[in-house]
Amino acid sequence: MPENHVVIGLLMATLLEAQPFVERLGLRIYERNPFEIYGNEKFMLIISGIGKANAAAACAYLLMTKQISCVFNLGAAGALDDSHAMGTVWHISRIIEPDRPDLTSGIPHEHQPDMLEGFLMATLATQDKPVISAEERKQIALKATLADMEGASVVQTCRRFQTKCYVFKFVSDTPENHAIVKNIEYYRDDFCSFFCKSL
Repeated sequence: MPENHVVIGLLMATLLEAQPFVERLGLRIYERNPFEIYGNEKFMLIISGIGKANAAAACAYLLMTKQISCVFNLGAAGALDDSHAMGTVWHISRIIEPDRPDLTSGIPHEHQPDMLEGFLMATLATQDKPVISAEERKQIALKATLADMEGASVVQTCRRFQTKCYVFKFVSDTPENHAIVKNIEYYRDDFCSFFCKSL
């Protein structure tokens, strides 16, 4: 592939979430270190690992080493209440960081991803600690409807590089259902189909 060939960047935390994308988009392994990257003439998919630091580093690496036109952060997120059903896909319109308050105001940092029309929208809370307890879900649910561990960092990094960033998440767990790995395995193919058909 020519060095100046522009492709769409896909950033996902785990291969567990990404496997259907690798197979369906016909991606082949490009690099194994410092991050696994799968690609073809249209897409470059990087596996960041879980958490904000991993996501920021992977996104920066992708943008610095590849000719990326825009980035899609794709993956699983937990629903903070009962209004978001298992497996449903949401386009993230706003992201807050509950574990990163402003030093002066105490208000969580906020990020605005780029938006596409025609999708169900939700607010995402990104923090390094998984949101598991009912009490914590209830607190964060006052300001967001979904929770993950990467989204805010990907958007913030893309802003640094003046690159558009779109965030789509599917619900992998709810206050009543914590079988995250099992649920990801069950819903990941539908999530991939959604991406391929809609975008």
